[in-house]
Amino acid sequence: MINVEIQKNPNESTASIIRRFTKRVQGAGILVKVRGERYASRPQSKYKRKTSALRRIARRVEVERLKKLGKIKTK
Repeated sequence: MINVEIQKNPNESTASIIRRFTKRVQGAGILVKVRGERYASRPQSKYKRKTSALRRIARRVEVERLKKLGKIKTK
């Protein structure tokens, strides 16, 4: 985790402190990283990968069978 720290300079307004802080946060790339991780999904389990692969194979076999029977037009 990247920490951004700003020290208040003498005679500095609150608006300029906030502006300086936001610039520092943008420069560090914190928001881009957080937004990128927001919708990240974990990797599929071995079981899920296996079942989806078996489903794909079964669907491919079924399509080939229907093509041979002439029920699906080929390009």
